[in-house]
Amino acid sequence: MKKRIIVSLLITICSIAFSQSVKVELKNIDGMYQIYRDGKPYYIHGAGGQGYLDNLVECGGNSIRTWSLDNAKETLDRAHAKGLTVMMGMWVQHERHGFDYNNSDKITAQLEKFRTAIIKLKDHPALLMWGIGNEVNLQYSNTKVWEAIQDIAKMCHEIDPNHPTTTVTAGIDQSIVNHIQSTCPDIDILSVNTYGDAPKVPANIIDYGWKGAFMITEWGPNGHWEVKKTEWGAPFEQTSTEKSISYRERHQIILGAKKQCVGSYTFVWGNKQERTPTWYGIFLKSGEGSEVLDMLQLGWSGKLPTNRAPSITPITLNNQQAPSSVYLKANKPYSAKVTVKDPDGDNIKYKAVVMEESKSTKSGGDKEEVPATIEGLNINMDNGTLTFIAPKNIGNYRLFIYAFDGNNNVATANLPFAVK
Repeated sequence: MKKRIIVSLLITICSIAFSQSVKVELKNIDGMYQIYRDGKPYYIHGAGGQGYLDNLVECGGNSIRTWSLDNAKETLDRAHAKGLTVMMGMWVQHERHGFDYNNSDKITAQLEKFRTAIIKLKDHPALLMWGIGNEVNLQYSNTKVWEAIQDIAKMCHEIDPNHPTTTVTAGIDQSIVNHIQSTCPDIDILSVNTYGDAPKVPANIIDYGWKGAFMITEWGPNGHWEVKKTEWGAPFEQTSTEKSISYRERHQIILGAKKQCVGSYTFVWGNKQERTPTWYGIFLKSGEGSEVLDMLQLGWSGKLPTNRAPSITPITLNNQQAPSSVYLKANKPYSAKVTVKDPDGDNIKYKAVVMEESKSTKSGGDKEEVPATIEGLNINMDNGTLTFIAPKNIGNYRLFIYAFDGNNNVATANLPFAVK
């Protein structure tokens, strides 16, 4: 009996401690913005996504961001258990998805939904800030959405004085800055998602007249809308090695803007299908990480991992490389090649896959289906050299090559081609 009472008391004490809010403040000291968490400076080395939390901690990351309130309590609990914080997203509905910001009833219902969530989550110790909306300016025309953003931000401050607010935009321009500064006084931090334009964005935010703090809340490789394309419109994806260079350079620029930039969240800490299964994911679905992971660890912790990912060159197919438009003849044999180097001398194992080219025309990260894999091509991969039979059906395809080092690391490259 006595033992059960002691255990029950310990659970009660832990529960009380777990429910205590950790105060987060945004301060401007001598013209430099800084987040303070529990009274201590807190610069965000963050990632967008909810998985691979052990890897994030190992790399020196300290925060994750979500885009919605789905499974919010569970996400906060898991982050807290790893010593991480959460920029908790509130999915503000988009005009491009059919939401009408002239409909006051729908706006009120959305506001009340968020009120319930704020009351429930505001005292969780892993909560860092409220992310009110993600890319609501994408393909929009009704600027009343900023009034809705302001109403939510004001409500956040009234219910929860211990956590700042931010809203996330797709890119940045003068009109966005003007709208947020004039309409949203309760937004504490401006957040921007940017990819190929990332090197310019910190300076542009300042040039457009934003005087307060800002963050870069999605950044990574060149976007599929920003790169060269084949004659039939297929975008050329960077190799994992090329991406790692981009991540490294862009992180250095973000760090150089610390006077107003209070941190960033890289994208995406996990894997997803968006034009290809490898374009934005830092991990494969099977869990391996690329050189991008190495560069993030170097940027966050100052140290490279003990075992590093292999590097890879662009694919040469039928003696052609990107940005050439590669045409093959149906059901004919072809060869392709990459050069892979592993800094640790690990034994490399290869995998090659041919998939249909994605027909998706979606934007803003909306869910896409993974294209079909083409079977029966007699694919043979040996030490970076590939032989295969082109698909028998006329159409657009993409060749993927993966190089695994046996230590949970991978290098990736792909090349679109058309069968005539």
